[in-house]
Amino acid sequence: MNIRVELGSRSYDVVIVRDGGERLGAFASQCTPGRKALLVADENVSEHAELVQNSLRAAGFSTSQMVLPPGEAHKSLQSVSHLYDRLAEIRADRKTLVVAVGGGVIGDTAGFAAATWNRGLPLLMVPTTLLAMVDSSVGGKVGVNHPRGKNLIGAFHQPVGVWIELAFLETLPDREYHSALAEVVKYGVALDAEFFHYLEDHVQPILDREPEVLTHIVAQCCRLKAQVVQADEREETGLRAILNYGHTFAHAFETVGGYGTWLHGEAVAAGLACAGRLAHLRGLIEATLSQRQIRLLQAFGLPTHPSLTWDVEAILEVMQRDKKNLDGRLRFVLPTQLGAATLVDDVPPEQVRQLLQAESQR
Repeated sequence: MNIRVELGSRSYDVVIVRDGGERLGAFASQCTPGRKALLVADENVSEHAELVQNSLRAAGFSTSQMVLPPGEAHKSLQSVSHLYDRLAEIRADRKTLVVAVGGGVIGDTAGFAAATWNRGLPLLMVPTTLLAMVDSSVGGKVGVNHPRGKNLIGAFHQPVGVWIELAFLETLPDREYHSALAEVVKYGVALDAEFFHYLEDHVQPILDREPEVLTHIVAQCCRLKAQVVQADEREETGLRAILNYGHTFAHAFETVGGYGTWLHGEAVAAGLACAGRLAHLRGLIEATLSQRQIRLLQAFGLPTHPSLTWDVEAILEVMQRDKKNLDGRLRFVLPTQLGAATLVDDVPPEQVRQLLQAESQR
């Protein structure tokens, strides 16, 4: 299955396969004229990385590898510096392909190195987690964390292609799989009511990782993401910001809680729940929609409240540094109905403080 992301000269294909690893090398050959590649992975996906490397070599690529430690704590400038050292060692030129094999941390980190070395190298995304498949591998946002906030250092750098091998999900740990479902729910609430209904009707098949259901979920998320990116690639009109529904809360939870305490999707789940409650408090949606969203997240085994131990003022301070803020005003993506959301820039800090205080007592 192919999904085209139409961006003029930067257009690319998202290819979704199952047990199609032998074709990856040929796809990479179509994406770039070079025949040198640096494969970047973490320690948890060595088996997948070997399959990717073998396919690249069979297609005529000369490959090198860089293995990074796993986890959000390593999505850092230090990791990028190590990648720069490796690119220098292999004498990477502007046709050297960077192949990111892993989850969102690897995609974002390797992608940022690709965006900034020699002012830009071609990037091939090979996501190995559901979270990366449905979200971070598509759209060209790359970057690393700063101690004061998540994703504060980054760039827009579209890949030359995305190769999604659904068979990789068979080895994904349950916690990582479940956490990714928060991003899937995000698409339904913010962009596609019919898709939300589908998720409600297929909870058990989704939890069972049924192949047909998984294919539909990944493909639909990629289609929705592609449509938004095509319309607002660099987040200039506000449309692409819709994809950050729940993330203003989520990024603050990750920062205050400590990177890695919660998986990104777990923080997003609690962020979606808080954003839905905020939308209800502001009269944008009925309580029933907020409650439906919470029930679905809970059915997937996800948290719907921030930790009781996190300081409310610290969370609010991180939110006030969020990239979406404008002229010092807090901005949130909030649902207006099932399948639609908008960017709201008149949310007073006191309202957010009261919401967080109430949430921390639940």
